[in-house]
This record gives sequence, structure tokens and C-alpha cells, in this order.
Amino acid sequence: MKVVIVGAGEVGSTIARSLAGSHDIIVIDVDPERVDALTYELDVLALMGDGTDAETLREAGVPSADLFIASTDRDETNLVACGTANALGSPFTIARVKRLQFFDTWREHDTAFGVDFMVSTDLLTARAIVDVIGLPTARAVDTFADGAVQMAEFEIPADSPIADLSVAEADRFETLTFAAIIRDGEVGLPTGQTAIKAADDVVVIGTPESIRRFAADIAPKQDTPTEVVIAGGSAIGFQTARLLEEQGFRPRLIERDSDRAQGLAEKLQNTVVLQSDATDLDFLEREHVGRADVFIAALDNDQQNLLATLLAHRLGANRTVAVVDTVAFSDLFEAVGVDVAVSPREATAEEITRFTRSRRAENVAIIEQDRAEVLEFEVDAESPAANRQIRDIAGDLPGGVVVGALTRNNDFVTPRGDTVIQPGDHVVVFTEADTVEAVLEMF
Repeated sequence: MKVVIVGAGEVGSTIARSLAGSHDIIVIDVDPERVDALTYELDVLALMGDGTDAETLREAGVPSADLFIASTDRDETNLVACGTANALGSPFTIARVKRLQFFDTWREHDTAFGVDFMVSTDLLTARAIVDVIGLPTARAVDTFADGAVQMAEFEIPADSPIADLSVAEADRFETLTFAAIIRDGEVGLPTGQTAIKAADDVVVIGTPESIRRFAADIAPKQDTPTEVVIAGGSAIGFQTARLLEEQGFRPRLIERDSDRAQGLAEKLQNTVVLQSDATDLDFLEREHVGRADVFIAALDNDQQNLLATLLAHRLGANRTVAVVDTVAFSDLFEAVGVDVAVSPREATAEEITRFTRSRRAENVAIIEQDRAEVLEFEVDAESPAANRQIRDIAGDLPGGVVVGALTRNNDFVTPRGDTVIQPGDHVVVFTEADTVEAVLEMF
């Protein structure tokens, strides 16, 4: 597939890195340093130029492209680029936008702007935040097979009862599969004898109920959160509060700007909006922020978010989540005490990569900045996996692949070596990044 990407920043370069191994990738950017960096790092064609300019797009081969992705930091640039690409050819167009009004217009009129698929950065980030706060110690959660299967990535706390147990000792659930253990940045496929260590990230696949029960085993003293505080009435803060309201929460939201606070109070019927500075320690103490089950920082920049979460942690907040605009800072935030760092740029890159993968798979989750993926397939009669036992399929695949779950006629089936995959089954597979193409070919 021929893919043209406009924008070689963190989002565009991440997408290019994910797709470069199996597609013909052309990247356009106005910054010569970014162009040079991509040229040396990846097997892609990097061009310097304006992604809204028709001549530049012709030079990049847009008239014959299959997919066109506009991923710069400017909404207007992305929309104009997609419109220009449509005028030159018929690629499938994807645009990244921050402002929700563009996304709402496109969602109501799917031919708007000449965009086939639109990704709302703020809404994606809010969803990522809401997904993880319901499960203690969860770093990522994704749903498959119409909700019958979940994938979750958990960090194991030092005081967890399952720390230092083997996988066989920790695996008490028939409908749960241990897909991977990530230790010191390395992805490993566990056996029953593999020891689970404190600070490991454990990736499990199973029914939502088994995921919840496993989360309770990891952190039995942590109940489902009820008291949630959001610092910052940004678009992400607002969307997070709105999504929490839909799930029955009554969060508190702190916003410094009085006009913005009033507007949020009018829009959020079940959220208490407090007009103050979320980095003011005296205010946080007066409002008993230390009693919060979850404190979410969605302020204007990374520095404010880090300060707010560290203050909340100092006061006793049980769990802290921070929005981190710079992807490279995510590990730093978590190293200094933030429980979960959520990057809008990373979430956007993953969603676009997920969509491109989902043209061959039903659904995709990206693990640890594309070190691994979880893919869902609906198996048809022509699939090489159809009517074969899982152990036989595994023999034809490279290492680094785990069949984590399957559903048949909407019923969950625990995969075993002698399980026969039938046409119509939905199969959820964990795979390391370098074996993705082999898995796509098999299923």
C-alpha cells in the first residue's frame, strides 16, 4: 500500500515507523531537520515541502496513493491537505484535529472537509484516561469482539500480593490469558514458571469480568474509584468530565479562568466546577484533594501537569494521571511518581496506526509505543488459520505470538492448544512488533 503522510513530528514519525516495514511510505514536512532525521532513521521517502501545496503532493505521488494521512499540529493545515489530496486523486484520507467543532461537523456530515476518517486528539485522550481509571494499576485498556474480550496492561506495585509469584500461581481464572510481561522495556512471552516481579507490566487478555478480578488480585486494597478530581478545564479536561458523567461519576473540576469555569459549569450538569489554581497547595488542602481516589491533571502544559500531580500525590491522592504533551516525557513523569502518563500525540498516532491495521484486522491495540500489538480477526473459510488447531497454527508462526482469546457465536472460548479455529470465529492475538505481518498473513 502506498501511504503519504503530511507532518514528520511526533505523530507523523510514529505512524511512519509503525507502517514502514510493510508499506511504501512517503513523508512530507516543512522542517528540513525532521526530513533529514526520518531519511536516516527509516526506510521511507522524506520530502521537504508544504503538505497543502498541490505541486508538492504531486511530487509525493498522491494521485496514485492508497492512503493519505495529515498529522501536523495545525487543524487547518490537515483539513486543507486532505481536500487537496482528494482533488488530485482518490486516496483514503485521514485527518488529525484538536478542535472538537471540526470533529463534530465531520461526524454529522461525513463528507465534510473531504476527509474519510477524522481523529479527535482531545476526545481520544479523554477516553484513554477514563478507560484506565476504572481498573487499579491499569496502564492501558482496550476492548475486542463487541465487548466480550478485553486486553489490559497492568503495572505490578511493590506491595502487590502477586509480586514474586509465578504466572501459574497468579493465574486463577479460566478465562484469562497472560500474553506478555514487559520488564525494563523488553517484551517477553511468559510461561507458567515465569516469575512476576514488582514494576513489571503484565499484559492479559480475557473476559471483562476476569480482567476486573485480576485487577483486584493485583491491588486488593484499592476499591473502584468514586472521588475523581480533574485539574484543568481544557478540552481534554472537559471531555474527561463529560465521559465520567456518562459512567455515573460526579467529578470535581478545577479551572483557573473564571469565564471558562462558568461555561463548564453550565455544560457539565453532574460535575462540581471550582474556580481556582490547581497548583495552589493551600487550595488543594482546603478542598481535601488528598482524599481523591483519582487525580487527573489536564492543564495547559507539561510542567503544570507534573506539578499538580506531584502536589496531589503529596497530599495523599490514591492515584494520579497526567496529560503529557511531549511523548518523550511520559517515562520521566512515571519515574518521578505519576502513576499514569497519557500522551495525546501518542494516543493519536496509535489510533491512526490502529485504523490502517484494521483494514486487515477487525481491531488493533498498540502496546508500549508499538513494541507489540493485539489484533482481532474474524476468520473466514479462506483463512490459512481456518479449521486448524491452535498448536498447529503456532508451529507455522514465528515466536512472539500468543492467541489470547476467541469468541464463537458471541460466546467466549478459552483458547487451548487443541482448540480448532472455525470460520466465523473472532480471534484475539498478541504479537510482538516484528511478527505482525506474519500474523496478518495467517489470519
